[in-house]
Amino acid sequence: MGNTNRWSKSKMTETQEWPDGTQTLGRGLSLLQSVGKGYRNLPALVAHLGYTRSTTQRLAAALVQAGWLRQTPEDTYLLGARFLELAQKALDDNPLTELARPVLLELGKATLDTVHLAIRAHDEVLYLDKVDGRRGLEMRSRIGQKMPLALTGVGRALLLDGNEKEWERLYSLSKEEKTQFSSWLERMKTYQQKGYVFDLEDNEIGICCVAAPLRDKQGQIVAAISVASATPYLSKERMEDLAPVVVHAAETISKKMGWQGTARHVA
Repeated sequence: MGNTNRWSKSKMTETQEWPDGTQTLGRGLSLLQSVGKGYRNLPALVAHLGYTRSTTQRLAAALVQAGWLRQTPEDTYLLGARFLELAQKALDDNPLTELARPVLLELGKATLDTVHLAIRAHDEVLYLDKVDGRRGLEMRSRIGQKMPLALTGVGRALLLDGNEKEWERLYSLSKEEKTQFSSWLERMKTYQQKGYVFDLEDNEIGICCVAAPLRDKQGQIVAAISVASATPYLSKERMEDLAPVVVHAAETISKKMGWQGTARHVA
């Protein structure tokens, strides 16, 4: 909350850019977005958005009544059922999910491990799809969940075309110790050359994964997939063996999106 003043000015500017007659709609959408970002009580929303307390309270009450927000007994605001239903519908309607699903299922069947499909959502990674593993393991990842780009395997796979300046900015958002950035950076440079990423319990203790990016017709990275499992099932040796399998699956999906690049042969 230390950046409240900076964010308030930014949000006030954004609301003024809405077309005439849509200011109330714009404010309501900004409030919904703010709750999604973690500003979940009235004082926090007022400070973040820059609206008056009465305006913020009136908008929140209307959104609660309509089912877009829900209010807890502690006066905390959370995204409501209608918003969650719409968000799930948006995920289901994403053509990438439908396009990738057969490959994800095949990859899950071949590896017995959990398979993820994710895209970048601003400075976070958003899980679009998940195929549960067959080893009886329960992972905290779920469809619609957002996590730090710099820590997750799929997140870093989405960044493989990036540069050091952007990597450092995103790493700082992960709240990891700054002294560890140099080793993180060296790993990213290696992954960039190889075209795939290893998650060595970086995001969740006891969980490792192999991830690779998906490219569109223009060759841009638009998504990423990963195979994840508990460390006993994903030794460094097995991760090396899985790398070409995951990269091949990623290339198969990419070609469905029109990518015509040269296949990367992973040693």
